[in-house]
Amino acid sequence: MASLSLRDRDGIVTKDGKEHAVDTIVFATGFETTRFLAPVDVRGSGGTSLNDAWARGAEAYLGMTVPDFPNFFILYGPNTNLGHNSIIFMIECQVGYLVQCIRALVDRDLAYIDVRHDVLRRYTAELEQALDKLVWTGSCVSWYKNEHGRVTNNWPYTTLAYWWRTRRPRLADFRQVARNAPSGERRAAA
Repeated sequence: MASLSLRDRDGIVTKDGKEHAVDTIVFATGFETTRFLAPVDVRGSGGTSLNDAWARGAEAYLGMTVPDFPNFFILYGPNTNLGHNSIIFMIECQVGYLVQCIRALVDRDLAYIDVRHDVLRRYTAELEQALDKLVWTGSCVSWYKNEHGRVTNNWPYTTLAYWWRTRRPRLADFRQVARNAPSGERRAAA
């Protein structure tokens, strides 16, 4: 980062002593759009670090759940940002979905639900295929892409499509572990 000092109201002086006349100074400190939940250290089953799980880029089923992180739900997570419409609508969809997941936990007497790895893999592959057709994945450098070139921020479809997918959870997409399962035994609930 260049060191700057204000010389007078007409310009700046850089570290090398050169004066530059300017009309406007925009001081942008930057932001990291692809480091979700950083610097929070979230640990899942077996001590798995979310930062490690997301080493090549954040991914979550419907932007809300991650395998091996039981009962962990994210709002405004990976691939739920919009280049159009209202993020408030997306969050409303997520809250409704999560409330239904919590209700299923209670109604089915579950200790936890945990999205299956195969479900997330299929979902991520579908998103990446859709995103490949959009401007966000173009050959330019942009804040939409992480250092591996993956777009982990944006939802590639309409908000109506997101509402449709989140209107109720598909519990078959989750491993469901009964509350009364013996310690150390992972038994799926019916």
